[in-house]
Amino acid sequence: MANLLTWLQQRGAIAHREAALRAGFSPNALRSWVRSGEVRRIRRHWLALPSAAADLVTAAERGGRLACISAARHRGWWLPEDLDARVHLSMPAHGRSDALADFDGVAHWSAPLAPADPHALIESVEDALAHIAECAPREAAIALWESAIRRERLDIAALRNVRWKTRAAAECSIQVSGLSDSGLESIFVFRLGPWGVPILQQAVIAGRPVDLLIGERLVVQVDGYAFHSSSADRTRDVAHDAELRLRGYTVLRFTYAQIIHDWPAVARTLSRAIAAGAHRAA
Repeated sequence: MANLLTWLQQRGAIAHREAALRAGFSPNALRSWVRSGEVRRIRRHWLALPSAAADLVTAAERGGRLACISAARHRGWWLPEDLDARVHLSMPAHGRSDALADFDGVAHWSAPLAPADPHALIESVEDALAHIAECAPREAAIALWESAIRRERLDIAALRNVRWKTRAAAECSIQVSGLSDSGLESIFVFRLGPWGVPILQQAVIAGRPVDLLIGERLVVQVDGYAFHSSSADRTRDVAHDAELRLRGYTVLRFTYAQIIHDWPAVARTLSRAIAAGAHRAA
């Protein structure tokens, strides 16, 4: 028989009592571990180690599931730094409101889109996307949806076939492309949408994809730290930029700090380049 501490650790440090019983642990054994103080019992039905994530413990305590931005955070989707840091919970559509007494977070009361294990503490990908579409600003929502597409390997056609219950979610499913290589790129494309200029993402030029090709000749590279942090990365970027310029392209690079914290300056640089015809072939 496996050690309960090891078994819990393999399951994110928290699990439902029924799952432990199905795994072969006896009720007496579970009570013994709880009495020892090494395992905590939550609302009689959950078993947790001291290392269990606080938001998962909150979900178990309140009888809900991590939802929306909290679910995205646990799944490793890209998050803008200024997004709501509170715990978001999905609660049963006809659940008891007193379960959230003194809860300093966001509650989403809705019937799930996708079935899930009754003992899951994180809502489904589809339900998280639906809540994000309703809860987050559209720019951030699109970036999160694009990140989910990459991280969860979602098919765009299948995503658009989901019977979304809200207009916001249906619109997000149409707006995403699945082409963005990063959350920063998603934000960049979203902000340029109203400009009406032709934008091609991940076009392969000189043997490597570029983040954005505006028109025929204006290349925009978005330097998120994760993909451009090493000396080798930077060397490849500089070499590729040189090759692009030799082939007649104008290349503009923007950093995370510029895009997130100084967008007006970025927009002004782009508008000047377009006004000068840098996006047109000679």
